[in-house]
Amino acid sequence: MKLSSLLATVIALASTLTACDKGPLLSDRIATIEKNISPLLIVRGENLPAVSIEERMRQLNVPGVSVAVINDGKLEWAKAYGFADKEDNVLATAETLFQAASVSKPVAAMAALKLVQDGRLGLDQNINDVLTSWKIPDNEFTTTHKVTLRGLLNHSAGTTVWGFPGYENGTRIPSTVEVLEGAGNTEAIRVWKEPGESWRYSGGGYTALELLMSDVIGQPFSQLMRDVVLEPLGMSNSTYEQPLPTVLHTRAASAYDRNGNKINGKWHIYPEMAAAGLWTTPSDLSRYIIEVQQAYAGSGRILSESIAHMMLEAGMNDHGLGPIIEGAGSRFGHTGGNAGFRSHFTAFIEQGAGVIVMTNSDNGSRLAQELILTIGREYGWQGLMPTERTVVTLDAAAYESLVGHYEVHESPVVIEVTYEYGQLFARATGGERFELLPEGGLMFFSRLGTPIEFVRVDDTVAEMNVGGATRAVRINSQ
Repeated sequence: MKLSSLLATVIALASTLTACDKGPLLSDRIATIEKNISPLLIVRGENLPAVSIEERMRQLNVPGVSVAVINDGKLEWAKAYGFADKEDNVLATAETLFQAASVSKPVAAMAALKLVQDGRLGLDQNINDVLTSWKIPDNEFTTTHKVTLRGLLNHSAGTTVWGFPGYENGTRIPSTVEVLEGAGNTEAIRVWKEPGESWRYSGGGYTALELLMSDVIGQPFSQLMRDVVLEPLGMSNSTYEQPLPTVLHTRAASAYDRNGNKINGKWHIYPEMAAAGLWTTPSDLSRYIIEVQQAYAGSGRILSESIAHMMLEAGMNDHGLGPIIEGAGSRFGHTGGNAGFRSHFTAFIEQGAGVIVMTNSDNGSRLAQELILTIGREYGWQGLMPTERTVVTLDAAAYESLVGHYEVHESPVVIEVTYEYGQLFARATGGERFELLPEGGLMFFSRLGTPIEFVRVDDTVAEMNVGGATRAVRINSQ
């Protein structure tokens, strides 16, 4: 064999070995993910046919989805599927802008913590001592404890208004102060419980945070977010501007409801920018995530190590200062839902890995969860795998003893339980029928992994508890 041929063979063999050492080629890994979307729950011993991402999008009626994956501390790949606008036949791309919805909150929190780091704000000072253009009214709940930045960030400030519906294009958009005073389409932001006493999710609190930062910096909120976070991190495809600037309209995904109908005006406008107003891409959100991971390790560009550790310390209801702390403290993340948009991200605090999924559909949450589990399975990420459950066999009499109607406590909703062809089903008022799979005794679970327990009183099934939180009392049998 000639020396040149031998050298070529050695080089080829070395390349093959290197590729094997690094695991599957990235293109193969992505193809595996695309062809085998994981369900949220796997029943042991049950063989399910492989479902592609395109088929799953059709099944769930999701027009478009965009994904980005972080691995080894960097953005490894990003890809979009389906349509940004199906009527106009506009394909979604990795650069298509989606509304982040409540994922806006942890990004806004980074700017707030930078102001704390710079000595411009105090985490535990009364926000009314800093606010200049509006004050949150004091009442009997603020006599001893005041509303603080810390409380706004982790939803323990006792403030009202869970979320916002947004405004149709062409309608009058209220100012931030008008939103806070209830002059928009939601009630006024007020303190309903003593700050620090309990946890309650509050988009209203983040709207107060938005004004607080603007008052301190003396800039519109969208501009300060651009200057403090977006530009320093290279998030060039992101903006908090509401309404979305006209120049960006052709790059934005249209929003769709659960029935696949486009939202009037293509999307809603959210003047509650810190709570719900970010337009972005999964790739840009990866830059935010990587910054948090690097800051936690002591090499961040915006936040110090101590501030990052404070940010990711779980408080009430596993909420940190912006992100939600997940996976028994190993991950941080957030979900978001605006009219016609659903977003979800989760990332490991110390592993340098994570995934972001954004969709333009009210049905997008389930697909986002399934994609996250699919990607976690393919990468072997601990804690991001589908749940596995075992189904037991019950006799017909055991099933039939559960059949009947169950009225949800303090609600007009009634859950009907039926037994058909050897299977138990449930349907809530206005909802779709779903199967109840037996796990043993009176314990069942749904295909989404929701636990359902039937309760006996005096040897008769009298109640059912759904998800450990919803109690339904039996009102009749059959």
